[in-house]
Amino acid sequence: MDSEQIQELLATALPDCEIAVEGGDGKFLVTAIGNVFEGLNAVKRNQTVYQILNDHIGSGAIHAVTMRLMTEAENNVS
Repeated sequence: MDSEQIQELLATALPDCEIAVEGGDGKFLVTAIGNVFEGLNAVKRNQTVYQILNDHIGSGAIHAVTMRLMTEAENNVS
């Protein structure tokens, strides 16, 4: 599984989010910005993304995921 496939998977599941995925060889950085994360703590935000990727993590296609998950307002704070 490559970063483009992961990005497509996340974009389909989280259509209102801006998604970027970097990496390869099973190790990826996922950046997602969207109001779907509003009111969720860091654990709940991560769980949202893990639910989408869990089958691929379980299969070994994805070994490690680092996540930067934020709302649109949090992204615009300077």
